[in-house]
Amino acid sequence: MLYQILTGRMDPTQIVALLIALVIGISVHEFAHAAAASWLGDPTPGQQGRLTLSPAAHLDVMGSLMFLVGGFGWGKPVQYNPYALRASPRAGPAIVSAAGPISNIILAVGVALIVRALPLILDPFDLPAAIVSTIFYLLVFFIFYNLMLSVFNLIPIFPLDGFTILQGLLPPALADALEATRQYGFFALLILLFLGGGIVGTILYQPVFLLMRVLVGTGF
Repeated sequence: MLYQILTGRMDPTQIVALLIALVIGISVHEFAHAAAASWLGDPTPGQQGRLTLSPAAHLDVMGSLMFLVGGFGWGKPVQYNPYALRASPRAGPAIVSAAGPISNIILAVGVALIVRALPLILDPFDLPAAIVSTIFYLLVFFIFYNLMLSVFNLIPIFPLDGFTILQGLLPPALADALEATRQYGFFALLILLFLGGGIVGTILYQPVFLLMRVLVGTGF
């Protein structure tokens, strides 16, 4: 992604959409984690100032860089006490983790509705075709990057949300077996991102392209 920016392979509309999606998408994602934990009874996110949509509270340096380099990343992890949640120690964290990716999908769906209604919204303004086209592609790329953020975080490798979600869904014995992989998760994730291009394409891009076709009629 960064290579494409530096070499001019991404046009200005894509770059602007990427930056907006990075700031808004990650902020909404992490706020959703904090809100879910608070809703389940843990005051920790509120005490640490995470119950806000302010990007300053949620952006993570490494996660943001990964978003720019690879097109997917993460925000600053929301800290919470799983034993303070009004749910079991397995179900509670799974719900909190699922809130992040779900929030990005909801955000993408909301913007997709705007895209679908864009001709009706912009028709009274009689804007030049070039401006209408720019607005359209800005919104479409915003949807794309939010779906990337959501689907990427659903990969069941620690520290991504999918790891905790899967733990909450598995039988205890299998959940414990998955827990044993936690310490290797970050390294496995790096290997997957930098060496497993074909695998990433299968588990990440194909679902995103399918969702894009459903939401806005284009899969890129």
